[in-house]
Amino acid sequence: MSQKNSTIQKLNDSFRQTGIGGKILITRGIQNLERPMITQILNTIVTYNNFTPANDPYGEHDFGSFEIRGYKVFWKIDYYNKEFEYGSEDPSNRLITGRVLTVMLAEEY
Repeated sequence: MSQKNSTIQKLNDSFRQTGIGGKILITRGIQNLERPMITQILNTIVTYNNFTPANDPYGEHDFGSFEIRGYKVFWKIDYYNKEFEYGSEDPSNRLITGRVLTVMLAEEY
């Protein structure tokens, strides 16, 4: 793994675990679930560590999927400039990059 990918991985893990450095978006399908289920989904994302070459080919820890109580859940981190208007020129640079974590039901993809 390159140094850049390693840096992106660390920034993504930190953001996913703390919410600091970006925004978290939850789709309508997730919002319509009962609050305890939403909490369980978010806690699973915070502790997620099932990264494989198939779901994380670049080693950036920017995507995950899991099943929970009959629901298939996807989460994805995307990179934007600090104003969240355009894609980031360098996701390894936290000073110019804002992250967006989107949480959705697989059926919403």
